[in-house]
Amino acid sequence: MKNDLILRVIAKLLIPFIVLFALYVQFHGDFGPGGGFQAGVILAATVIFYALIYGLDDARKVVPEALVESMMALGVLIYSGVGLAGLVLGGNYLDYFVLDPNSVLGQHRGIFWVEVGVATTVSGVMLKIFYVFAARARADD
Repeated sequence: MKNDLILRVIAKLLIPFIVLFALYVQFHGDFGPGGGFQAGVILAATVIFYALIYGLDDARKVVPEALVESMMALGVLIYSGVGLAGLVLGGNYLDYFVLDPNSVLGQHRGIFWVEVGVATTVSGVMLKIFYVFAARARADD
């Protein structure tokens, strides 16, 4: 597929819209179905789509494996950091209402950051799994 001009052009047109949809799902997660997990999967699927069209080496240049591994750790740190912030501010672990003097704003702030952490971790894990399996399949050839 690497030399198919039509697929390459279509991919260049679609990828920004797929990323935009992932951001919509991420930021709309507070108010309706969706959120971090779904947005993380969509973002990872975007990179996998890119790898299928342009090749694994090009995808690893765009999203290097070191960045993927950092995403996995950073997402967990963001998630647990929100929980620890609740403890430090006098609530329970993942009590969002203590994150702001206005408890409704605290809930929104906490949910937002938890969903960011989930999206980051899920995207990183999905890409790591893809990179491992893609490299293994390439070694078998």
